[in-house]
Amino acid sequence: MNKNTVLAWATIIMIIVGVALIALGAFRYNEVAGWGFASVGIGFFAIAWVFNALKGRV
Repeated sequence: MNKNTVLAWATIIMIIVGVALIALGAFRYNEVAGWGFASVGIGFFAIAWVFNALKGRV
């Protein structure tokens, strides 16, 4: 497994975790905690985007 494969797997895992956190914020927690879960999920998307951009450059 080379570095691009590791970054690809990290990107996929972070997207899955981000979707799960946004879903928790939207469906499980209806109060203020839901906003926190959703914002952390969006942060996971941003980090996954950076990992995807790093493929082939590291």
